Formats: sequence, structure tokens, C-alpha cells
Amino acid sequence: MFVDECIIKVIAGKGGDGCTSFRREKYIPFGGPNGGNGGKGADIVFTVDKGLKTLVDLKYRKQIKGDKGVNGKGSDMHGAKAPDVIVKVPEGTTLIDQDTGLIICDLVHEGDKFIVCHGGRGGRGNKAFATQQVPAPKMSEFGEPGEERIVKCELKVLADVGLVGMPSVGKSTILSLISAASPKIAAYHFTTLTPNLGVVKLKDQRSFVMADLPGLIEGAAEGAGLGERFLKHAMRTKIIGHVIDMGAFEGRNPIDDYKAIRKEIESYNDNLANKLEIIIANKMDLPDAQDNLKKFKKEFPGKEVIEISAMNQTGIDEMITKLADLLDKVEETPIYKAEEQESHVLFKFKEEKPYTITRKDNGAWVIHGEEIEKLLKMTKFYEDDSTARFARKLRGMGVDDELEKMGAKPGDDVEILDFVFTFKE
Repeated sequence: MFVDECIIKVIAGKGGDGCTSFRREKYIPFGGPNGGNGGKGADIVFTVDKGLKTLVDLKYRKQIKGDKGVNGKGSDMHGAKAPDVIVKVPEGTTLIDQDTGLIICDLVHEGDKFIVCHGGRGGRGNKAFATQQVPAPKMSEFGEPGEERIVKCELKVLADVGLVGMPSVGKSTILSLISAASPKIAAYHFTTLTPNLGVVKLKDQRSFVMADLPGLIEGAAEGAGLGERFLKHAMRTKIIGHVIDMGAFEGRNPIDDYKAIRKEIESYNDNLANKLEIIIANKMDLPDAQDNLKKFKKEFPGKEVIEISAMNQTGIDEMITKLADLLDKVEETPIYKAEEQESHVLFKFKEEKPYTITRKDNGAWVIHGEEIEKLLKMTKFYEDDSTARFARKLRGMGVDDELEKMGAKPGDDVEILDFVFTFKE
């Protein structure tokens, strides 16, 4: 099964918990704290596996979750880091953050890898909190939660030349003649339902990869037919081989066919529209082909046209030699704009509070904020020192003052995630 798109939830591992422990040797009266730190949670790493050709392995996985780091122990024993989760994908896989729409990474070459979600750091043991003022702290931390995000995986096949055109113009036949690929060929539209790849080898030892993309129709860029789903596979090609039925075998007009497909390509993406294009005039063995070719060249002067007949296998060698010569000169260009990628986003400092406070109809105050929520998840509220530290942190962030300004009274409920606290002056 060819699968080129899937959406999956990715959750990195939580950090291991820190340990609260003290030395208790008989002859060491002031042993002090010796609780170790927790280990780091597992990262979720996507990497390229050249043997994979489809995303079918991810299609039915709703979620990928990393393991938690090992908890710290007494006697200064730190927890081990959880092993990373390695997710293998085919060459040409793009990972997109479903919430922001930005590109996380584009995995193109074998060995490419990227950490999509980082595991949480391990919680600190009580020895890490020891200071001159507080030499024996009775508190430690839970591990930090791992990052999580919803990721869209998109496979765009890797090919040097992409064959596009209306259904039944001969794309699959051409690919079968010049490579070892065996695409399905039949006398009806949409025989090709998935992209077919073939390696073309020339007598002079040069080679390139050609893709036969499913037939396009008018309205493809808006979702008509199969085109909208497969136009993306032409994005990585260096050259678009536009196959035209110059013999007008099914009564269509070659000029109208070309205009219709160009319109869909231009509507889909500017980068795709600007790629080097060569016209492959197929079915030149048919009676009206030469007349149609003259009209076509007159309508589109300056277009590079290669005349072939896939049926009679004429012009094939000239076509692959021409394509190989053009590929030697074409430079690979990025398929994504810089502003579409996460790595290009510039985060500017803003003097804003790292939290928001709202009030519910029942009078309870609700605090939202990534930093505060993370602090809450890492606090051990069954330890008095940890609870006091949490209160100090909130006070230092100005939460108490902000609540008072907004009219909070002693005894009011304050909610953070699933926890409910009582406001005190």
C-alpha cells in the first residue's frame, strides 16, 4: 500500500524523578543530603531509511511515546537517560507541525535525522538544592514533562524528472520503456493511482530517476481527480517532463490540454511552476500529430519540444539523452521558502507576563502559563519544602500581586491545571 501522508501525535519521554534522601551512616553524624537526580526522558528522533518507500508503517500508529528517564536514588545515584525512540521514514519525508503549519524538518538523504520532540530533563534530587543557608533541604523535583506535538508526515518522492500530463497520454508507457519499472498500463483513465519511480541508465553510464505521476485533470489543484494529492510529488523534481498526446487520440486538443495542466501547476505552487519544463510530444505516429505539433509550436514559441512515439519506440534515446544533458546543468533548488520553516521563525522579546489570569463564573481564578504549569508538574506537594518553594516561585513571578490587583480575596479558589489552591495574603 502506498501511503504518502499521515498525522501522528508524538510525545517525548518525561524526565526521571529526583530523590530526597540523607546519609545515615553510624559514624557520620552530619551526613547531609545524597538524593540523586533523575535521568533525561527519551527524545523522539525521525531518521531516513533508504529501504522504505511509503509511510504505511506510521499510518496506523496513532501515537509515538518515549519512555520516562530512570528515577534518581539515594547514595548520590543519578538515574539513567531513557533510550531515544527512532522513527524511520522514507527519503523525501517532510514533517510539519499541525498546529503552526510550519515545517519542522525535511528529511531527504540517507542518514538525515532530526529530534522532533525533546525528552524532559530529570528532576533534581535534594543534594542539588543544598546551599550554605539550607545545607539539608527536604525536597526534590519530579521530572520535567517531555515535549509533545501533532506532526503531519508528507512524503514527496525523490526524482530528477517528473512526468505530468492528462490521463492516458503515455506517461507510464514511457517509463516502462526507459527503465526497469513496471507501472500498470491499460486503455482507461487513471490507470496510475500512485507515483511510479524508475532509474534511467544511459549508454555513457549516466543515470537519473524518473517519476510517472498520476494523470491530472482540470481542477486538480482544488482537489479534482487524483492530481491535488499527487502534484506535491513533482515538487522535488528538477525537470518537469510534460507529456502531450500530440496525436489527439481521444479527440482532445493538445494546446488546450497543455494550458489546462499549466494552470493547475501554477495554481498549486510557485516553485513548481518555475521549474525547468520540457515538452514530450508523444504519439507522433498518429496521422494528425505533425499538424498538431506545428500549431502547438506556433502557440507556444520557444518551448523545448521532444518528438517521440512510445508505441513505435522512436525518439526515446534522443529524449533520455536530452534530459540527462539538461540535468547536468540544472542546480538543485530548495522546495520550501525560509519563512515556511520553524528554524527561520524569529522570536522577539516582549515585556509581557508569562501567564494569564481569568475568572470563572463561579468566582474561581484560573492561571494559565507554560512556565507555571511546568513548575506545578515538577513540584512534589507532599513535601513541605517543595510546596513552600512553589509558593515562593509564584510570588516572585508577581502572581500574588496580580491577583490582588484583579480583586482576589483571601479564601478565593485559584486553579492551575487540575489543582485548586486557596488564595492567602
